[in-house]
Amino acid sequence: MSIASTRYATLDAGRNYWGLLAVLAGVVLAGFAGFLHLEHEGHWITGMNNQVVWGIPHVFAVFLIVAASGALNVASIASVFGQVAYKPLARLSGLLAAALLSGGLAILVLDLGRPDRLIVAMTYYNFKSIFAWNIFLYTGLLAVIAVYLFVLFQPALARWTRAAGIMALLWRLILTTGTGAIFGFLVARQGYDAAIMAPLFIIMSFSFGTAVFLLVLAAACRGSGRVLGDALLFRLKNLLAVFVSAVLYFVLAYHLTNLYATEHHGFEAFILNFESLYSKLFWLGQVGLGSLLPLALFYSPKTRNCRVSTLVGASLVIIGGLIQMYVIIIGGQAYPLVLFPGMEESSSFYDGVVASYVPSFWEFLLGITGVGIGLILTVAGLGALDILPEDLSDPKPAS
Repeated sequence: MSIASTRYATLDAGRNYWGLLAVLAGVVLAGFAGFLHLEHEGHWITGMNNQVVWGIPHVFAVFLIVAASGALNVASIASVFGQVAYKPLARLSGLLAAALLSGGLAILVLDLGRPDRLIVAMTYYNFKSIFAWNIFLYTGLLAVIAVYLFVLFQPALARWTRAAGIMALLWRLILTTGTGAIFGFLVARQGYDAAIMAPLFIIMSFSFGTAVFLLVLAAACRGSGRVLGDALLFRLKNLLAVFVSAVLYFVLAYHLTNLYATEHHGFEAFILNFESLYSKLFWLGQVGLGSLLPLALFYSPKTRNCRVSTLVGASLVIIGGLIQMYVIIIGGQAYPLVLFPGMEESSSFYDGVVASYVPSFWEFLLGITGVGIGLILTVAGLGALDILPEDLSDPKPAS
């Protein structure tokens, strides 16, 4: 089917559709009930403490925000770089990005402890703080995606598609740079203080977002009875494999750079010596399960042309991505602060002690809520708007 003749249609609002929405709504409601319990009891019922102030909810939130930026990969490749094969998927790319971003932001708002204080963050700005910048970056991306989708839905505005795509590409790169800079600018934390955090988060967004997009596309096509051809599926798989490899490279560069600086040797031993929980998660979860195993599935002659292996590999990338966020966010806080570099100091307040953190059920519930919000917005969008092409089968060879 040619791009010009691509036909889009909503998902059929049948029993399966409403059943899925009901399940996702149940997840969101359960998470909201958990939030109300946290709001009433206070954060003492979580595993967070004075050392670990960003817990599991932030792991899910940052993952969703980063993945949202990467979910726009397909739209950027289609509209900005003119790759024809991806153009029928640009609408889904925009919808999924907006949905994931909304889910991630919902977690951040609900995890504030005092959500009503959000109005302060939206009216008083300290522009020396990257958090103030992100208020504009996050809400701005939603506005940019809305404009991009509006242009895609209006054939008369087709000539503006590339301009809208360029704006979305630049905005999401700036947004992900800002997210990485949150950690890179925290010079007091030995695990964060690195300029490479910004490009690392950008390439992580490419990997996580493409993996989520691939799984959502496959599930939507299967659930609606649409044909998803091998050519497009494996094209996305090959793109994902490149991004996973790039993430491994940047992780290697990050740790080698830290090993070169004496001030970071303690943290590097903490992450790389396979003794701490975070080190085991790094090697077994992030590197092994989330990177090397998917790459083996993507490139092995026996599995590279297997649809199931492709979907399993994408799922592993997502699991590995969540583990990677856990190692970065929780591991970076758990490592003891160096209050006076080059000096000796002592006190009775956790000097040199690795902070303990055991996530509570309520934190996991809040994190899953963000995922539920992202998915319910995606499913609702697919049911209300002409987002998904009717036919994504392989092109027929010319006779």
